[in-house]
Amino acid sequence: MEFDKDHCIKMNDGNKIPAVGFGTYSPDAVQKSKCEEATKVAIEVGFRHIDGAFVYGTEEEVGRAIHEKIEDGTVKREDIFYTGKLWSTFNAPEMVQSALEKSLKSLQFDYIDLYIIHTPLSLKPGDDLYPVDGNGKLIFDNVDLCATWEAMEACKDAGLVKSIGVSNFNRRQLEMILNKPGLKYKPVCNQVECHPYLNQRKLLEFCKSKNIVLVAFSALGSHRDARWVDQSTPLLLEDPVLNALAKKYNRSPALVAMRYQLQRGVVVLAKSFTRKHIEDNFKVFDFQLAEEDMKAIDSLNQNLRYDPCQEFLDHPEYPFDDDY
Repeated sequence: MEFDKDHCIKMNDGNKIPAVGFGTYSPDAVQKSKCEEATKVAIEVGFRHIDGAFVYGTEEEVGRAIHEKIEDGTVKREDIFYTGKLWSTFNAPEMVQSALEKSLKSLQFDYIDLYIIHTPLSLKPGDDLYPVDGNGKLIFDNVDLCATWEAMEACKDAGLVKSIGVSNFNRRQLEMILNKPGLKYKPVCNQVECHPYLNQRKLLEFCKSKNIVLVAFSALGSHRDARWVDQSTPLLLEDPVLNALAKKYNRSPALVAMRYQLQRGVVVLAKSFTRKHIEDNFKVFDFQLAEEDMKAIDSLNQNLRYDPCQEFLDHPEYPFDDDY
């Protein structure tokens, strides 16, 4: 999978996805208005791929930022590639379209460029996005993901979304969709945690063999939210190999980690709320890592998952017990 001169990859449905996306996940500590401001900055800097999700609770702010940049003539709607995600409490097929419509309403869009199943880990439907029982344990739902996928296909046929894909799926779950009788559209992408400490080599090879784009989140390590991330895990951007390469190329360790993904044909998401970092993260196209440096970064892999979704371990569709 090669990026074209516009730094896009053609997906298996003919639509193009930009190589670098701007992430809009906001931990509670960061006010949502900061996300709005940062999204505007990202568009000014050159980002055209904005990665959002219903569960982030920032779609209204992101939508406002995009509309402001359309109104001031910076971009047209068709220049922006927006990814939305179907949250796990809406995986039941009869809820898919109304969930998508909620996002469209928040964003004030007629369509979303890419809509993906956020996780294969279905939760009890309802207004509570993290439904828990009396013991504080998440309440799971058992949903046939093939039926969820058919509802996603119907959203594409209705023109509400241009491309459909998945996130956090393992090989077995991808194959379940790919081998589904009467499959109309293949997933265009699988968005997963992917960085030099978890390089997803096997899953990447599998996805490439099926013409599915791998999209990397937590590509710079992780936001280290104490609720999900073990605080004793090493900080990726402090890795000595990445830092030595950063010196060699006169770039930041973050840019080296991002460039590594692009050279593997992986679409990479980066998130920041400061103008300097947002500007820096977009300078990923003007240098190239040598083959031996790519191998050096490959060798950092330790299958370290910053967000193992601990609270889902008992879920029948828990994806991370498989080899890949």
